Parts: sequence; structure tokens; C-alpha cells
Amino acid sequence: MQIIRDFQFVEPEDRGASVAIGNFDGIHVGHQSVIELARSVAPDAPLGVLTFEPHPREYFAPAAPPFRLMRDTARAHRLEKLGVEKLYELPFNASLAGLSPEEFARNVICDGLGLSHVVVGADFCFGKGRSGTADDMIRFGKEMGFGVTIAPLMERSDDVVSSTAIRKALTDGRPRDAAAMLGHWHRIEGEVIGGEQRGRELGFPTANMSIEGLHPPKFGVYAVLVDVLDGPHQGSYHGAASVGVRPMFNGEIPNIETFLFDFSGDLYGSTLSVGLVDYLRPEMTFDGLDGLIAQMDTDCDKARALLAAL
Repeated sequence: MQIIRDFQFVEPEDRGASVAIGNFDGIHVGHQSVIELARSVAPDAPLGVLTFEPHPREYFAPAAPPFRLMRDTARAHRLEKLGVEKLYELPFNASLAGLSPEEFARNVICDGLGLSHVVVGADFCFGKGRSGTADDMIRFGKEMGFGVTIAPLMERSDDVVSSTAIRKALTDGRPRDAAAMLGHWHRIEGEVIGGEQRGRELGFPTANMSIEGLHPPKFGVYAVLVDVLDGPHQGSYHGAASVGVRPMFNGEIPNIETFLFDFSGDLYGSTLSVGLVDYLRPEMTFDGLDGLIAQMDTDCDKARALLAAL
């Protein structure tokens, strides 16, 4: 997959794509349906996605609590798995934010990227102040010569599929409900960083990763599926992970610490993708390390059984 980050200097071979437009945080089943529409309405055109980095919400409210379901690198990995050929990941800045809906359609979609067709959700808004609507996009497409398809909102039996609903499920400790809306396990992806090596001392060496900038799932212990994406130990594993601040050791900064079952090796610097499958229990404190170790044994046994049943 090719990533293009500038709409003003686009090579001729990168023009003419059929593109789904949106933020695609989480790339849930609704997002996937929009991408699939972009594929089906123009099967002879390159399949693309047009998105923005940082997320516009981060740009307009940088001090707001973390809300993203995935970082840009994880989003790119997921889009590549869906067969996207061209990812137009445009820098969201004052210049882009200041474009009127018509200027966005003309300068970015038509003249800049030279898109042949765009697909947007029924609730899509664009341009300065989010003043442009899906109907406006249809009108601009007719005027400027690119096709437009409006994708209906995707609903489950009880709710509209949305990133907001997925965040709520994760906050409540319901990763399987989140997965039903995502169409895949919710994954936390990042580089393994150095920790305090307490897990190693306890007999449970963990791979530590930051969750900075991400919407935090409910703190506690999870059964997880782990993909090591690079390095000598590349592959898929089962495991148990703790998400939170480690109250037993007076931690303050949330992170995720993952113990891979039946694994031996050094993962420092490797990139891991940790899929949350089941919430096992909340964070707890214990009278001593023996109680903590006994609980960790119990957690791992339960996680092994749940993952074996997948």
C-alpha cells in the first residue's frame, strides 16, 4: 500500500482512484462497508482511502482526554489488510481546516488528488466549520466531474455502529461487543519499551507498551491474542495482559503489559499488536507478592481456556 501525504504534488499514476473518505478510527464494520463500496462502484480504479492526521478532533481540542481507538500506523496496517492500494493521509492543519466545502472539493478532491469517485457516509460533514454535507458533495461532484456515492449508516439490532459505541463497550470492559462492531478484535499496537522488570522477577516477564494518546479500555486483566509484527520472534501468540496503572506498585501512567504464553525471547524494540478478547478482572492490590503471583496463575489459566475455545 502506498501512503500519500500531500494533495498538491501528486504523481499522475496516483490520480484516478476510487476513494472512501473519513477519519476511520477503529475501521469498524461501517467503515469497512464504505471502503467496500468504493471498491465496487469503480472496480477498475485503484482503491483508496482519504483520511487525516492528526484526527481533526485532536487538532481542535488538543487538551481533551485521549479518544483514539488506533494510532495512524495501526490504521494503515488494517487498511492494507483490507486491500487498500492508496492511503491519502493528509496533514490536518490550519490551511486544510480553513477550506470551505467547495474549496475542499475543488482543491483537494478534484484538482489536487484527481479522484475519480468518492464514497462518504450519510452523516459525512466536511469543510470549514463542518458546514458541508453529503448532499453538497453530490452537487460538487456533478459540477467538477467526479462520482459520488453515499453509504448508509450501518446499524445493529440495538444501535448504530460507531466509534463512540465502541469506546463505550471498551470503557465498560466488553471487548467482545466492541469486536462485534469492529469486525475484528480491538487491538493496541506499539513498540515494546523498557519497564521495571517486575514481571520477570515474579516469573511472568511482560512486554510493556504505552497507550498514550489512545482511548483507555477498562483497567484490568484481559485474555489477549498477540501478533509480533517484526523481529526474530514474528508470529502469533496467546497471552494475558494487564491494562492500567499497576496499583500494587503505585504506578501513575497507564500502559499495557502483556505476558505471552509458552514464549521465550527478547521483544524489546519489536512492534506488537495486542487484541483484547475477554475482560478477566479489575486491577487489584494484594497483601504480598505471593497473593499476586497466585492470582496471576489463575488469570493465565482462565485466559488459556478462553483462548483455546476460539
